[in-house]
Amino acid sequence: MLGILGSCSSNPYAKTNRIYKKQVKNFSKELQQFPTRENQNESALNYGDYWVGTTNFNMRKPNYVVLHHTAQDSVKQTLNTFTLPRTQVSSHYVVAKNGEIYHMLNDYLRAWHGGIGQWGNNTDLNSSSLGIEIDNNGKEKFTDLQITSLLKLLDEIKEKYNIPAENFIGHSDIAPSRKVDPNAYFPWKRLADAGFGLWYNEAELENLQLEAEFFKPNPLVINLNTRLTSRIPFIDKLVFPKIIPADFNIENALKIIGYNTSNLEAAKSAFKLHFIQEDLDQPFNAYDIKVLYLLYKKYL
Repeated sequence: MLGILGSCSSNPYAKTNRIYKKQVKNFSKELQQFPTRENQNESALNYGDYWVGTTNFNMRKPNYVVLHHTAQDSVKQTLNTFTLPRTQVSSHYVVAKNGEIYHMLNDYLRAWHGGIGQWGNNTDLNSSSLGIEIDNNGKEKFTDLQITSLLKLLDEIKEKYNIPAENFIGHSDIAPSRKVDPNAYFPWKRLADAGFGLWYNEAELENLQLEAEFFKPNPLVINLNTRLTSRIPFIDKLVFPKIIPADFNIENALKIIGYNTSNLEAAKSAFKLHFIQEDLDQPFNAYDIKVLYLLYKKYL
């Protein structure tokens, strides 16, 4: 009876954990293969007479965090997916709906979570990032417990690896033509307010206009030749809007933020999914351009 109870309460992933440990052990053996003169003799390169090992090095660390939704029906399904060799997908962390965090891979090891993607000039995000999957089927809101746990996790990661705020991004950001996660319910502004990602100053939007908007014909324009300004005592208190120049280039602005614009419409959609989060099926409008302009100035 005790044996049966013990087996019921044991870790259901004990078998794959053993595989994990075996793979890590194999990697550690590779790290111990020092480039000695003996194993360089077979090379055609002109090595020196002896091997010299530097004393100044450490382990590589992640510099990005890529956030995902699992697009599956339960955290159990996701954990199973990430422990099946045939799936060829994984992440460093999985956050369940109840806020529980599953740390699936050492932070210094390379997870297979980003796939083909790009952010700025970085075309191998898997090698420089941590992947965090959040249990969500892609069509639902994230739970408060999830986001609370996620914020605590991000805080720990940011402090440990000194990751810049702007390097907390979404899967759809790095793969705009392939991915739409995390979905439009994801609270990017809440994360940005906590220091994970950048956001725009919403108050600045009220005083921002496109050049075409500002200079459009206005029947109420005062004719300065009538010298009416002397009759308007509040003229010196008027707040003039900031103008977005007519030559503001949307594609270049998206590139500066980090988006791959080889498919410009996909990049625009990914931007809207992250920063606008509504009217996602609509083309860029004046409001979207203003938000892009404010963010572009932050990323310069």
